[in-house]
Amino acid sequence: MLLAIDAGNTNTVFAIYDGDRQLGLWRAATDTRRTADEHYVWLMQLMGVEGISTDNIDAAIIATVVPASLFNLTRLCQRYFNCEALVVGEPGVDLGIEVHLDNPGEVGADRLVNAVAAKTAYGGPLILIDFGTATTFDVIDEAGNYVGGIIAPGANLSMEALHMAAAKLPLVAVRQPQQVVGRNTVQAMQSGIYYGYLSLIEGLVQRIRTERNDPDIRAVATGGLAPLFFGATDAITAVDRDLTLRGLLEIYERNSK
Repeated sequence: MLLAIDAGNTNTVFAIYDGDRQLGLWRAATDTRRTADEHYVWLMQLMGVEGISTDNIDAAIIATVVPASLFNLTRLCQRYFNCEALVVGEPGVDLGIEVHLDNPGEVGADRLVNAVAAKTAYGGPLILIDFGTATTFDVIDEAGNYVGGIIAPGANLSMEALHMAAAKLPLVAVRQPQQVVGRNTVQAMQSGIYYGYLSLIEGLVQRIRTERNDPDIRAVATGGLAPLFFGATDAITAVDRDLTLRGLLEIYERNSK
């Protein structure tokens, strides 16, 4: 069985696969201080609840945008699962796509993994919008190759920044308010973030379509807040919550042949 690990800035996702079938999926707050031993104890308990034996894991793949977390995650695989994890972005790992950037090594592993999955699921050209700690817009061309993108602060991060920088502004959840003009502080903050990001999405998608000279490029959204914005704008064509994990599975299968 395969252990797939997606380590983001906020959360780390662990998934177990038997072939193409997902047997378990769990999330933990990303903490670079968490040791391989701590990862194992936590994961072992959750796998036990689902009736999955740790003895059956014999392969692993990791994508991380937090370099400091990589040592303990790879050590987890070595010590407790007796395998060397395939790490996305390391030399020799075949993604099945080309990265057409000035410095391909700068691209976050999660963005590359999303592009791999999107190429298979949707083809190209395509705009991928990932609502994570950052909100990213990634573009793949007609051949499914990665050609560039845009990075903006995430909606939750922006809300936290308002709270931290302004003494009288509370920390509130990102949600769609009933009206644009707020009648109190909470409504005003929620409107600013929600409708501000909605305009950000619509504006950037339109600008990408104009720059690529293709008004029909589809935009697929992923990440935790994707469903919140989908349906409120025609700029987003579809939501795909499992894009990153499917990309990890596809990269593993490509490199294990």
